[in-house]
Amino acid sequence: MGEVNTKVNLLGIELDNPIIPASGTYGFGYEFAELYDINVLGTFSFKGTTKDPRFGNPTPRIAETASGMLNAVGLQNPGVEKVISEELPKLKKVFHKKVMANVSGFSIPDYVYTCEKLDKEEQVGWIELNVSCPNVHGGGMSFGTDPVLLGEVVREVRKVVTKPLIVKLSPNVTNIVEIAKACEDNGADGIALINTLLGMRIDLRKRKPLLKNTTGGLSGPAIFPVAVRCVYQVAHAVKIPVIGMGGVSTAEDVIEMMMAGATAVEVGAANLVNPYACKEIIDDLPKVMEKYGITSLKDIIGGAL
Repeated sequence: MGEVNTKVNLLGIELDNPIIPASGTYGFGYEFAELYDINVLGTFSFKGTTKDPRFGNPTPRIAETASGMLNAVGLQNPGVEKVISEELPKLKKVFHKKVMANVSGFSIPDYVYTCEKLDKEEQVGWIELNVSCPNVHGGGMSFGTDPVLLGEVVREVRKVVTKPLIVKLSPNVTNIVEIAKACEDNGADGIALINTLLGMRIDLRKRKPLLKNTTGGLSGPAIFPVAVRCVYQVAHAVKIPVIGMGGVSTAEDVIEMMMAGATAVEVGAANLVNPYACKEIIDDLPKVMEKYGITSLKDIIGGAL
């Protein structure tokens, strides 16, 4: 079949391939750069960043489950000033493409402050607004589940950022389409989905929840069908690009997500199981494309719509 084309255009920036390690599963990149050349990636979304440093939730904050895992890490990060002064310069040495800045907040002014700072960084290509972290008390969950409140966050952040603004949504809602439309109507350039599903496990011996936080976010292959359904529904309903994620672990999964309507695809929990996961998916893509008679990935976006 000859050469295949894995390039996609994400909001004006061309990516060599649609593979993006998801925020929180890839740190700030340089840890993975010791294992392989991370410039093979389309881009990656760095660790969720907040205005102030956060220690995260008490341990235990990870629990295993059938074909997935639960986490309640709680946005551990050094805060935006340190991310800019320490993490980004380290990253620049090993990664020569634009990076996605993932931002969380506990109030609208928090979001605005952090986004405005990161928007000015030359390395940042996109802002990914995390309104869906289910592990922060009184934080992410409330923004991501209320279309009115979410619209307000997006609107206020939009005023201060010049880079493409992507909103990352929670699946823990009754109507994901209504939430996505609220983002589009208030100036979002793209939608990323899904974040983790809310779950819990119980320790039978101790008769207590396994996680100190009681509940955590379920990720991994277990959530893939839910993610495909959400991407499909949202891609149908909005005119802006969609980034798909949730349990993606193979090149076939990537193609399925794209056929459901995703322009690019984030890979999360798979990186924690196998640090070479993204590299292996990228290496496999051309073979899998040939198997299904695909010459250019751009052509299959929304192919199943």
